[in-house]
Amino acid sequence: MEGGTEGIGSAVEEGEGLEASTTDLCREGRALTIIGDHEELRETLKKSRTVAVVGICPDPRRPSYFVSEVVKRYGFKIHLINPEHQGEEVLGEKVLASLREVPEVIDIVVVFRRPEAVVDLAEEARKIGFGTFWLQPETENWDVIRALDREGRAVVPGICIKTCCQLLL
Repeated sequence: MEGGTEGIGSAVEEGEGLEASTTDLCREGRALTIIGDHEELRETLKKSRTVAVVGICPDPRRPSYFVSEVVKRYGFKIHLINPEHQGEEVLGEKVLASLREVPEVIDIVVVFRRPEAVVDLAEEARKIGFGTFWLQPETENWDVIRALDREGRAVVPGICIKTCCQLLL
């Protein structure tokens, strides 16, 4: 792989650390809309400008904070979502209560929520529209991933957007 991208998406490409669900989908003979290929990830990032980060925490030691900080440094317009911190300022941005409050089209929804909370989040995202549903490591909900796949929606499961920005852009 060119550009030092070894390791990005390796879990998706090799099936390591992922549930058997990916294998089951492949056995069904269906093409997946799950993005794991380095070039697809690069293109997704290059064509995207607006990122909604769901589950932001104002603590700089938390992944949602430092990942968002790096994504913003790469020039993405970020909208931070967390009803518990609504109205607070994090990384120079006002935290919103929900995706419905984002005043523009969302290219990427980045998820920092427990897998069980992803069902409702995906439903909210469907209602407002989005380009790619990006599930950070440990947030994957395979029922949601399969449903989004069946709908033909782009999904990135279990790959860190910060790492992709750093290695692919």
